[in-house]
Amino acid sequence: MDALVVLIPLMPLSAAAIVGMGHLFGFIGGETGESITADIAGWAISMSCLLALSLLGAGLLGKNTGSYAAGHWLNSDTLDIPVNFITAGFHVHLAVLFSILLALVIRFSMNYMHREAGYHRFFFMLSLFSAAMLLLVLSGNAVGTFIGWEIAGLSSYFLIAYAYDRPVAAANATRVFVTNRIGDAGFILGIGLTYAWVGSINWNDLNAAAAQLSSGEATAIALCFSVAAFAKSAQLPFTPWLGRAMEGPTPSSAVFYGAVMVHAGVYLIILLRPVFEYSTLAMAVLAVVGLATAVYSFVVGLTQTDVKSSLVLAASGQLGLMFLECGLGFWQLAAWHLCAHAVVRCYQFLTAPSLLHHIHDHQIKPVTPVMSNLRRAYVASLQRFWLDPMIDWMLVKPVRGLAHDLSYFDDHIVDRIMGGAAPAIQAISSLAQLEEQIVGAKLDNSADKFAQGSGLAGKLTEWTAAVLHWFEDRFVLRGIGKDTINYGRQLGHVANKFEQSVLRPRYLVLFVCITLLFAC
Repeated sequence: MDALVVLIPLMPLSAAAIVGMGHLFGFIGGETGESITADIAGWAISMSCLLALSLLGAGLLGKNTGSYAAGHWLNSDTLDIPVNFITAGFHVHLAVLFSILLALVIRFSMNYMHREAGYHRFFFMLSLFSAAMLLLVLSGNAVGTFIGWEIAGLSSYFLIAYAYDRPVAAANATRVFVTNRIGDAGFILGIGLTYAWVGSINWNDLNAAAAQLSSGEATAIALCFSVAAFAKSAQLPFTPWLGRAMEGPTPSSAVFYGAVMVHAGVYLIILLRPVFEYSTLAMAVLAVVGLATAVYSFVVGLTQTDVKSSLVLAASGQLGLMFLECGLGFWQLAAWHLCAHAVVRCYQFLTAPSLLHHIHDHQIKPVTPVMSNLRRAYVASLQRFWLDPMIDWMLVKPVRGLAHDLSYFDDHIVDRIMGGAAPAIQAISSLAQLEEQIVGAKLDNSADKFAQGSGLAGKLTEWTAAVLHWFEDRFVLRGIGKDTINYGRQLGHVANKFEQSVLRPRYLVLFVCITLLFAC
């Protein structure tokens, strides 16, 4: 029964591939194809849900061994990256819960997204995200979890920018994507330290070796993964990205920031429980950050005027309490809290569009008189304690200033050093033109018969001579310093644009995959 675990993330991944390829090649499209796309995505996630339930039932009956190895992905010296999965315990419970919630959201989206531009694109990204999250919670090694972690983040980026023709949506999606890359850096560093000190990247090996790690080593690994968890679950100082993510459609908000993805950070902390228990400092950091985020989200949430902002701040506050529970050692409570919160918050996000209908004729509960007199606190809460502007001031503006200075240095110093001296070039050009007049070539005179011929051979010679003269005139006689540098700059701009295109994440991922395939 352990082998069923491979099919759980594979089913929605296959659905994403079918929908994507079908839409790309024109087999699925338009309003007539909506039912086909929805059925493919819906049946795939439903099958994953049934497989997860079967795996859970087999585990309860004692039919599972707890792990399953499907093969090896990469071997290099002592580094071994297997394709293995965990088939028992909290991982399978979470896979069942997430697959059920994903199935409900996809079913809700069938009607909610009807006749929306990008309908097929939405279901493609939602299926891809489903595969990523199921891989994230079931993978038995850090690399597999990180792959699911990254694909989920990429799907989030595309669904936040679902209305990509709106500048606000595109800007917020980019801001969220860049913010989460900070957490990814912590995740990668944690993987590197794990391999350096444990010699393996399997989660079970890391947890088993936690007792043999020194206090400093356990703390370093725990703090690296804590940064990744804080960024993914919108804990301070990363909390503002969660509000920006509300640009996406309601179903994606429900599944990403209410039910599934925001809990990935808490899952990662619970997964590494043995490592954190050997690091007092890491446990204290979890508790302090979680408590600070819960207080911050509660205070800011009191002044929000739209339902989505209120819900995301409520979500980040509850996530903060989960981190606090983990930091205090209440691991079982944090696991139950995660599951219950995922269900409740998913329901609240899905019903958010009909909130005005539900609260009709119901009075809003006023705040207490003590809080109503705290005007300065109200302003600070309304401005979300200026967290976003402070981050811009401390990080974004210095980076922009550095980029501006480097651009100025390149344009006004490097280009001038690389270019030729203008007086010398003009002198060489004048001497060349004088020599041309002395020999009587008169190539600039259209009436000159020097370079004209008759017949096919003569015309070919004439055209060749004209091309060579143009080249000589442009790049030699008229001075290298002007035209050559201009053409060189144009070629340089083209090369830079090509390089920027090649360095886009999708091409880098493609190159890395090709390299790894050849390496295997």
